Amino acid sequence: MRHFIQDDGHIYVRPDQIESEVDALLEEVREVYSWFGLPVELVFSTKPAKALGDPALWEKAESMIEAALKRSGATWRLNAGDGAFYAPKIDILVRDALGREWQTATIQIDLAMLPERFDLEYVDESGARVRPIAIHRAIYGSLERFIGILVEHFAGAFPLWLAPEQVVIIPITDRHLDAAAAGLAVLKAAGIRASIDQSSNRMQNKIRLAQEQKIPLMLVVGDKEAEAGGAAPRWRDGTQEPISSWSAITSSLKEKIDARAV
Repeated sequence: MRHFIQDDGHIYVRPDQIESEVDALLEEVREVYSWFGLPVELVFSTKPAKALGDPALWEKAESMIEAALKRSGATWRLNAGDGAFYAPKIDILVRDALGREWQTATIQIDLAMLPERFDLEYVDESGARVRPIAIHRAIYGSLERFIGILVEHFAGAFPLWLAPEQVVIIPITDRHLDAAAAGLAVLKAAGIRASIDQSSNRMQNKIRLAQEQKIPLMLVVGDKEAEAGGAAPRWRDGTQEPISSWSAITSSLKEKIDARAV
């Protein structure tokens, strides 16, 4: 690995804003993980024996987090005393296709550490200078680690919207290359990740290779398809569809991709 990236962010809030921010973050986690078909379990970790910050703020933050968890309707469990020394937190756990548990996202209510170290203040409605509270949040966690989880979860057979290569066009012979190139231009103009198999392999070998590479969709182009101005779709699972025009194929693919169907 040459680098390590986290989608870590910090949100600075007043104490009365904690609840609405946690609600919004839990909804973001729910939406993002639904794209991948990964059910999430939330773990709520409370104040450890040694902790920074005002005990009254800890109690208030924990009660707000618990209320937000209950409103979210998500599955969650309590891990008493396992919070960070500066923050109660929600850790997000997922299970892959093999049932293995991974901790990915996290939401932490930082009552003292960053606000104190950065000497942060805001002026409240009475004119007093007050220390804000920081919310640490990571939705994916480490991006490289999350990608690794997805590779194993899908066994490399990514859903259409997520696949690095979504479509491969398979011309039956060299005389169909021009028709394939015309189709490729239509697909790429719509932002679809596609290529043409221009190898000298026979059609069946090209199909087998594409299936081994787990490309979601193969578009076969022969005489009939070229004459019709389109291709014959063949999905990774072997499902075949009638010949369609390039515009119809592109429109259908865009609809599926935009829906992020798993």
